Amino acid sequence: MTDTTIMKTAVTPDPAPGDAAALNNPDAEGREDLIGLSREQLAGRLTAMGEKSFRAGQVWAWLYNRGIRDIDGMSNISKETRAKMRERFHISRPQVSRELTSADSTRKWLLKYRDGQEAETVYIPDDDRGAVCVSTQVGCTLTCRFCHTGTQMLVRNLSAGEIVGQFMVARDSYGEWPTPNETGRLLSNVVVMGMGEPLFNYDATVTALRILSDPEGLALSKRRITLSTSGVVPRMYDLGNDVGVNLAVSLHAATDDVRDVIMPINKKWPLKELMQACRDYPSASNARRITFEYIMLKGINDSDADARQLARLVKGIPCKFNLIPFNKWPGSDFECSDWSRIERFSDILAEQGYSAPVRKPRGRDILAACGQLKSESQRERLSQLKARRAAGIEDDGHGDAAAQ
Repeated sequence: MTDTTIMKTAVTPDPAPGDAAALNNPDAEGREDLIGLSREQLAGRLTAMGEKSFRAGQVWAWLYNRGIRDIDGMSNISKETRAKMRERFHISRPQVSRELTSADSTRKWLLKYRDGQEAETVYIPDDDRGAVCVSTQVGCTLTCRFCHTGTQMLVRNLSAGEIVGQFMVARDSYGEWPTPNETGRLLSNVVVMGMGEPLFNYDATVTALRILSDPEGLALSKRRITLSTSGVVPRMYDLGNDVGVNLAVSLHAATDDVRDVIMPINKKWPLKELMQACRDYPSASNARRITFEYIMLKGINDSDADARQLARLVKGIPCKFNLIPFNKWPGSDFECSDWSRIERFSDILAEQGYSAPVRKPRGRDILAACGQLKSESQRERLSQLKARRAAGIEDDGHGDAAAQ
């Protein structure tokens, strides 16, 4: 089934001479993209050019500390070496198709990739800092019934460079180059909570997380990176061992009966297995608690009994809850729980010793809130396609399959 198949993007190996298919995001001239190569891959490419090992560190710093977009700007590298690099490499960014800023200062970017596919990235401010929410897939293979993004068919996985590039676009937008120190950052956190299930695109996501957390580049502490999964249990074990970033779990129900209905992935990995994977997550502690995300659905999962069962379910796991008011979207059968009911639910969890704040909805006016990503762009393309067809205009071949 498509909702439970673990999708992988293989880490790019060092390509054989003339093997264009093995290159990382080649451009029209067949030059390989430097963005998205792991540090080891970058070193291998440069060594193959006859460069000394230290060169990789210099290039890495230009790419991810300085945010440079042109090889010629690498001023501490000789002109001869830069010329050789220009023949082999390019530096990419996703194209910004649209940038929108909400009344509450949330900012959203619709990003277009080389093949014309699009994904969305959101910056969520919080006082003098905030988090960049990145996507890992174009569309989503899951069918969570409360999520508008989940109604949009999966098109493809994003590469490591396409994931990292989202954060770099956000830095471009706010002018946050070179990498500031820990206390001076506006873009202080990354949450892997955008379009797609990140653990279904495991290798590319992990490579991107390693690039984001490299101390000589973008330099985000692993404590400031949170990955959210719907419960891909085998990959949760891998994630904890491989990178150890903060873990968030889209839980949304306290029983298998309810979760089976609203999150079909639960039929593959039910709550017992999911909770055990959370208990075993290596970096979980009272200082780094797992976050359980819980969307509040009126009459579905919001009773006093649900709250008490939830507390029993997570007993023994260092955790906290993030209660999310449901964001209504066209065609959805669900309603958001009444505010008094949400507060009561939060109070019950607090009485059981769990932190359970209610997430403040952000960016609703630009469709940047939880579960709303890419909806606007797809509706617009569908409307344009229908208008062209009504006018007898043939499709130009650039319509979005996911919008049809």
